[in-house]
Amino acid sequence: MCQMPELNYSVSATSRSPRPGEADGVNYFFYSRAEFERLIAEDQLLEWAEVYNNLYGTPRSYVENMLRQDRDVILEIDIQGARQVKRHFPEGVFVFVVPPNLEELARRLQGRCTDSEEDIRLRLNLAGDEIKSATEYDYVIVNDDVKRAVSELGQIIQKEKCGLGKPVTREHLS
Repeated sequence: MCQMPELNYSVSATSRSPRPGEADGVNYFFYSRAEFERLIAEDQLLEWAEVYNNLYGTPRSYVENMLRQDRDVILEIDIQGARQVKRHFPEGVFVFVVPPNLEELARRLQGRCTDSEEDIRLRLNLAGDEIKSATEYDYVIVNDDVKRAVSELGQIIQKEKCGLGKPVTREHLS
């Protein structure tokens, strides 16, 4: 996101333990499962889901604060989270980032050296169904080249800011 400093990247919360090199408040806000469940019960998360046996979510206060300041916020969330956010913010712009193919996804997951083989198998088994959900999004970016994918995201943001993104419908004309 360094190429687009005007964007605010939302840090997600999780109940999983930090991986080597991850810092609280930078990569994620790390909570115990009980603390995370308290956040859910107190409606302090904009969206949340249980994914791969861990809880993940987006702290509501940060996103709402940025929006009050008329700032753009990028959320890196899965399809469950995107569906929840879309219910709260239907005017949001939803971009699905997809790997070029499942073989490349497997290579990337294995190359991170952060997930067990069982976790990788689980992710790959779910990936096909998740990719089918891309039709629920406004845009799809194939992440086969990071620089190109970032550039494409920047173009989408500029297009949306200029009002050239989503097609005009009858509702927009009333």
